[in-house]
Amino acid sequence: MSQSTPSTRAPHQLIALTIGVVYLLVGAAGFFVTGFDGFAEHNHDQTLLGFAVNPLHNIVHILIGLLGLAMWSVSGRARTFGWLLVAGYGATFVFGLFAVNNPDINILNINAADNVLHIGSVVIGLAIALWPQRQASTASPELERF
Repeated sequence: MSQSTPSTRAPHQLIALTIGVVYLLVGAAGFFVTGFDGFAEHNHDQTLLGFAVNPLHNIVHILIGLLGLAMWSVSGRARTFGWLLVAGYGATFVFGLFAVNNPDINILNINAADNVLHIGSVVIGLAIALWPQRQASTASPELERF
């Protein structure tokens, strides 16, 4: 498998890059809402565009963003990033179903809006992981002369 050049980036790689940048920015912006206090606090008054956050949640977003930035440039790694989004956010969605109304376990301060976003991240992860591969040229050199 050859490494992609900037002019041959596949759509799934660009989506992985975009998701990485968005999650990195959201994680950083979250600290403007939460500061660094109440690391794993459950406080639905701390929201960023309607999504509940806390410092731990912000760090998770930053790590996902950095992972996307590290993996987008090679097609296979971008697909792996997609599968990581599917697994991680699928599990987070299921956890969020129980955690939303249970402050004792809600260490990420997940609210209902977060759960919707997590399912959206699963769908985007599937798109990245399952994006159709480009078809290699199958024409023989003899046919190309004509």
